[in-house]
Amino acid sequence: MTHDVLDEQTESQLKVLGEMSKICEALEIEFWLRGGWAIDFLLGKITRSHDDIDLVTWIQNRERLEKELVKVGYEQIPVKKEFQNRQSDFRKGNVEVTYCYITHSVDGNLIMNGLPEWIWRKDSLLSQSYMLHGISANILNPKQLLEEKEVYEQIGRPHRQKDAESKKILYRLISDFK
Repeated sequence: MTHDVLDEQTESQLKVLGEMSKICEALEIEFWLRGGWAIDFLLGKITRSHDDIDLVTWIQNRERLEKELVKVGYEQIPVKKEFQNRQSDFRKGNVEVTYCYITHSVDGNLIMNGLPEWIWRKDSLLSQSYMLHGISANILNPKQLLEEKEVYEQIGRPHRQKDAESKKILYRLISDFK
């Protein structure tokens, strides 16, 4: 289902995505979209309203990124203790943004910082940029996005209809993906 009319939340999120792109470019920080917005950028269209914006960057970018976002008006939201090593949460207006941090394990595997048991695909970080509403962003590989949805099921995350719908889209994208 595609939104023919952009609602206020979607417009606010698109504005924040544009800001994130400019901030990261100015700081020379790479980032990748994950979650629902990643799927929309892969499809080149907005498929639904989103609760938040999920981004990924390298752990070594954390300090500069947090400092810059607070400086330009983003409120940093405290995260649960068990997530402190792997993410930072922000809010601007009605838009919530989560940055998850990745690194390499001692074995050279790509992992979420502080979560060495979750080994990411070697091809997780796509280098190609995707455009949506004039915003350019890198995206996690659809196979990585799908694996994340499947991990959620394995660890007992409650069923969410949007995850089931995202999985259907991701299966289709993967079959078409080169």
